[in-house]
Amino acid sequence: MKSPRKVLTGTVAGVVLVAAAGWAVSTRLRSPADEAARRAAPEPSLVTAAVEHRELVSTVVVSGTLEYGSPLPISLAGVVGGTSELQRATRAPRQGRLKEGAVLMEVNGRPVFALRGSVPMHRTIAPGAKGDDVEQLQRALRRLGFGGPTSGVFDQATIAAVTRLYTKKGYEAQQPTLPDRQAYDTLRRAVQTAEETLATHRQELDRGRDVLPLKVKLDNAEADAKAARSALDQAESRELTLEDETKLAAADTAVRAAEEKLAAAVQALDAAENPPAPVVTATTTPQPGITATTSPVDTRSPVDTRLLEMRAGNARADLAAAREARDRVLEEAGQARDDRLTELRKAVRTAKDAQVTADQALRQARQLSPTRLKVANAKKDVAAAKSMLAEFARTYGTSVPPGEVVFLPKLPARVQKVTAKAGQRVEDEVATVTSSTFMVTGSVEAAESGLLRPGMKATIEADTGKTYPATLTAVGDKAKVPGAEEPQDGAQPVLLTPASAKGLKVGTAVTTRVTVGATDDPVLVVPVAAVITSADGRARVRVEYATDKTRDVEVRTGLAADGNVEVTGALKEGDRVVISGG
Repeated sequence: MKSPRKVLTGTVAGVVLVAAAGWAVSTRLRSPADEAARRAAPEPSLVTAAVEHRELVSTVVVSGTLEYGSPLPISLAGVVGGTSELQRATRAPRQGRLKEGAVLMEVNGRPVFALRGSVPMHRTIAPGAKGDDVEQLQRALRRLGFGGPTSGVFDQATIAAVTRLYTKKGYEAQQPTLPDRQAYDTLRRAVQTAEETLATHRQELDRGRDVLPLKVKLDNAEADAKAARSALDQAESRELTLEDETKLAAADTAVRAAEEKLAAAVQALDAAENPPAPVVTATTTPQPGITATTSPVDTRSPVDTRLLEMRAGNARADLAAAREARDRVLEEAGQARDDRLTELRKAVRTAKDAQVTADQALRQARQLSPTRLKVANAKKDVAAAKSMLAEFARTYGTSVPPGEVVFLPKLPARVQKVTAKAGQRVEDEVATVTSSTFMVTGSVEAAESGLLRPGMKATIEADTGKTYPATLTAVGDKAKVPGAEEPQDGAQPVLLTPASAKGLKVGTAVTTRVTVGATDDPVLVVPVAAVITSADGRARVRVEYATDKTRDVEVRTGLAADGNVEVTGALKEGDRVVISGG
């Protein structure tokens, strides 16, 4: 039988258990009103942000890769060595620095030189070639110290400079190949053969019975014309004939004799008219106190000079007559010369007419001769053979094959990528060269690309957290890098240039921020979501001045960046503006 204590303990435990169960059930049971209140939305509250006073910088982020700048694929413009035989690389390009005048590679044992220039190599530069590419080559040779002109013509002086370049590098400048030499010799022999054939046919034509007399007549006419021309030239070169010179000499002698006779007559007349006077002294008897004086006495008697005057007059007349005779000799000689020249010129014209007539007669006879066609055809053959030889000789000699020079816009450069391998055929690109400076290549969305302009400042962020200054170089098509993949989804390529390569490593992935706008000084800044545009087009913000109480403030917006916007209006730093709620 159980004791009363045990019965009491069991009863109490049961009551406690029932009470606990009732409490648990009561906590899980709610009235419909309680359940509706629990599921109702909470009272709405405002989400605000503080107005800040700071500088605002707008940037466009570009993720890209650090590479060497200005990559340029290199292809050979043509054959190396002057022949079209299989082109095989015997020494591949080597990565590293490439300076002007260096040998980029070898093909079939021949060099490929790297020279600076903007005009691409596109042809064989042969003797006589002219153009901008030739002048470009000449300027490169002068820069390298090999001399030569800058005329734009590939002449012998330029060939000598090219030869010095090849020799210094241990090669021989390209000479005419064996097929070229054989072709030149064949053309030369063709000219000789054509000339010999023409001479043979001409000889046959001249020996024909129908043309031989006419040929002799033409020869005689040519000799007569030559003699007439010679006689005319001789007559024109002399003013007087020997006979005229003899007459003129006699006339000159007569004039001189008359002049001497006149001089003697004048002298005799003068002596007669002015003879020397004899002097006889007369003495005067002096008177006392007066000195005795003497005076000359003229004892001459008058002389009759009429005969002498007559002789002088006759002498003057004789001199005038002699001079007139001399002038007449000259006049007659001049007239005779004019008449003689007229006759000789007529003789020359007559001889020329006879020569032309004889030549025409011979030509007509030859045209009617059966051998005429052979001569005409032989002349054409000679002309054609000479023309072909001249055309071939124009480019015959030392030349620069199109594949032996690569012109690059800038040198020195870096060989960044090598495509051609030693022993392989040379096809398409052989290497890619770059500048010695770094660049960052990347892309941005089309909308952001409209904000970018070349020259904008940028900052490169390396994975170490260090930043480096840079400049936006190009956007869009101008920023495309040869061989790079095209951006996807309408993105636009961009190209940036670091201010310095120090501390940067090629191939590194970097993040670049391009500054597209910035405030000059600190300004008031609010989140873009806080700005509301009214129906009248004016912007405003809601400022919380007490808990859940706001007022509208009209503002003017400025630069926007990183979700914030510059504002001006009745605001101050620390004000709370509503960005959602209420």
